[in-house]
Amino acid sequence: MAATGVLPSAYQTSAASPEWLNKGDNAWQMMSATLVGLQSVPGLVILYGSIVKKKWAVNSAFMALYAFSAVVICWVTWAYKMSFGEKLLPFWGKAGPALGQKFLIKQAALPASAHFHADGTLETAMITPFYPMASMVWFQCVFAAIALILLAGSLLGRMNIRAWMAFVPLWLTFSYTVGAFSLWGGGFLFQWGVMDYSGGYVIHLSSGVAGFTAAYWVSTHLYTI
Repeated sequence: MAATGVLPSAYQTSAASPEWLNKGDNAWQMMSATLVGLQSVPGLVILYGSIVKKKWAVNSAFMALYAFSAVVICWVTWAYKMSFGEKLLPFWGKAGPALGQKFLIKQAALPASAHFHADGTLETAMITPFYPMASMVWFQCVFAAIALILLAGSLLGRMNIRAWMAFVPLWLTFSYTVGAFSLWGGGFLFQWGVMDYSGGYVIHLSSGVAGFTAAYWVSTHLYTI
């Protein structure tokens, strides 16, 4: 019979379950990321392939599939830290990989979210959620991916896959990361108190404006691949 007051093994502190880890927070974070990912693949892949003419169906579906896949690679290679890493500029973080084991299993943190008084003393500590960095990286990755896929909806039947393959990493690097760091990662808008709870600015506004602009400038006819 177990001794009185002894916690079950699942709730005891260990290397796999540190004191800062809240399993409920982590489970909800991963569930939320999964639901957003399913909106993209297969959700928007099927939608985009079904709303265009038959001759453009494969190109349109693959634009969404490629965007998701490419963002995952770019995100963990350099874009995550540009969005949520240490400050480089008021609107940009320092680029770097988010792949190391030591980095991914430690407690999630947004280094640039700390706020200081004019004299340099700390006013508000950095944000440190109760789940590992791996969960944070993946959660934010699916939002970056769906932003590109939403943008792709403005270019169905207008851009071939080769042009899209070059566009995705460029827009992620020079547009999405700027908005993400400025508002969510501790950049200047974050420090001003601007809040974006559901991605209205970082995701929908940025992809919407980019999609509108791209649709205006790109030809209305799909070039032959």
